[in-house]
Amino acid sequence: MPKPQLTVWYNTRCPVCDAGISRQRRRLIEAVKAGRIAFGDINAEPAALAGYGASLEDIRRRLHATGADGRLLVGADVAIAVWKATPGEGWLATLLGNPVVLPLTRFAYDRFADLLYGWNRRKGRW
Repeated sequence: MPKPQLTVWYNTRCPVCDAGISRQRRRLIEAVKAGRIAFGDINAEPAALAGYGASLEDIRRRLHATGADGRLLVGADVAIAVWKATPGEGWLATLLGNPVVLPLTRFAYDRFADLLYGWNRRKGRW
């Protein structure tokens, strides 16, 4: 099977993250079956992105993904890449990933991710 065009790493112990990725995986079922997109549980492979300098806590805090070209995406850039690949969600990638709005998208994503990370830590989801 060819190397996936996008491999998304996320924290399955976070109920919000797990639900969001489960939804996307269902919407991307054909791409997943064909091996074009893969999803990885960082808790099962905590050193998966160590070569990029990304720690387990980094990935628990924000989505991370690697492309077939070896490039690392983080945070909102991962969400945009997934939306581009998801049928019916390309408009979200166009709207929130355009050069004018992208800085605001990244800021909003990072603040939400910080809140979610703190909530998960308080709930002991590690």
